[in-house]
Amino acid sequence: MCGIIGIVAQTAVNQALYDGLTVLQHRGQDSAGMVTAEHGRLYMRKQNGMVRDVFGQQHMERLRGNMGIGHVRYPTAGSSASAEAQPFYVNSPYGITLAHNGNLTNTQALRQALTEDELRHLNTDSDSEVLLNVFAGELQRIGRVKAAHEDVFAAVRAVHRRCRGAYAVVAMITDFGVVGFRDPHGIRPLVIGVRETVLGDEYILASESVAIASGGYRVLRDVAPGEAVILDRLGKLHTRVCADTPQLNPCLFELVYFARPDSIMDSISVHKCRMRMGEKLAHKLRRVWPEHDIDVVIPIPDTSRTAAMQLAAELGLKYREGFIKNRYIARTFIMPGQGERQRSVRQKLNPIELEFEGKNVLLVDDSIVRGTTSQQIVQLARDAGARRVYFASAAPAVRFPNVYGIDMPNPHELIAHGRSEQEVCELIGADWLLYQDLEDLKDAAREGNPAVTDFDASCFDGNYVTGDVDQLYLDHIGQLRSDDAKQLRAVAARDELQIVV
Repeated sequence: MCGIIGIVAQTAVNQALYDGLTVLQHRGQDSAGMVTAEHGRLYMRKQNGMVRDVFGQQHMERLRGNMGIGHVRYPTAGSSASAEAQPFYVNSPYGITLAHNGNLTNTQALRQALTEDELRHLNTDSDSEVLLNVFAGELQRIGRVKAAHEDVFAAVRAVHRRCRGAYAVVAMITDFGVVGFRDPHGIRPLVIGVRETVLGDEYILASESVAIASGGYRVLRDVAPGEAVILDRLGKLHTRVCADTPQLNPCLFELVYFARPDSIMDSISVHKCRMRMGEKLAHKLRRVWPEHDIDVVIPIPDTSRTAAMQLAAELGLKYREGFIKNRYIARTFIMPGQGERQRSVRQKLNPIELEFEGKNVLLVDDSIVRGTTSQQIVQLARDAGARRVYFASAAPAVRFPNVYGIDMPNPHELIAHGRSEQEVCELIGADWLLYQDLEDLKDAAREGNPAVTDFDASCFDGNYVTGDVDQLYLDHIGQLRSDDAKQLRAVAARDELQIVV
């Protein structure tokens, strides 16, 4: 999962891009990057690390120009090496830079076609670089000296024909403008905003509406599935749907975990969706365990707070904050390796013992993925003196790989894969476990936008909406992106860096 942003303004965009990336930091803490353009020149800075660490004053001063794009990343593919920090760049045609959120499912076939048939050079293992070269190759095939709007729309249409999977993209074409587009299923989010100034209109594209609103822009709407949006360098907006049969199937896990609660994506308020998740979880708890002995409901910060609070209100139970979070530890789920995730849990959370001692506690989390974090938190509650520890997940059991840009590629690393709820309960050490029902989760999301007929819920039900994912692909991607494989690539990257130095 990544965060992307693109701005075309009347004045310098470096600070606005920086501020937007900071707001999107929750979508990835592995690397950050930004590229701006002025008078036909590109200025880029990208590196591993948090936004605040990657961009110093000296870098910001060099990022000149009135248009640019930015990216924050966590690695679902490739490695966490800085060579795969985005945006990526190709000089031909026109000079194009691109930042991408999502994952292509036909990367290998595209890579082979690009290198063998189109003679394009690929420098990394990133599917984002593949996507950039597909887009650039299609523009070059048209062959104008200067890009025109029709050329860009035609190139995006060709990208939709050739690329499979999930992708929300911002790309900057030098001396032309910023282009944004979204895959034909709209799996990954992308939102448009505008700000009226005395010098003219300024436009922004971002992964979440919160990055738009916090920058003083007005949210216009979401980019539609299969749609291309051009923010030209003169400050004009041009749009066109470039896919033949688009259908909106946004990712459910965005609403469960990734998105900030103050965001609205595809007309669905993340905050209200999570409130409804808590309500529906409370209804299920009352149905399956009417004579429960829960004394207090405690959320596992931060994402589960809204659902936990609403669950407690529906059941008439006490809601208490029982864990204090260290704000200087990155989000555990999106850390690049299992070892780092395990080490960080006790550093990140510390229990308030008075809220646990002698009580039957219901812990509420947004989801249970690998289960290691849940296991350690249950033990933290016991060590703090809880008499019984119950656990509720605001999402259904995560049993299947996610291949659309979320780091759940290997089923054997998912605690619920091939296991019953009781077996998961025993593994995390809880006295009782409650999962949300999938249809209840979909209803909680769909109530915000009834026009969404279905969601990408592949990590819950194994149904891949792009229709091109088979067991052979799942086996391949599981081996490529397992924690063991990531550790090996990380070691190789460090060794390569030492050789270069």
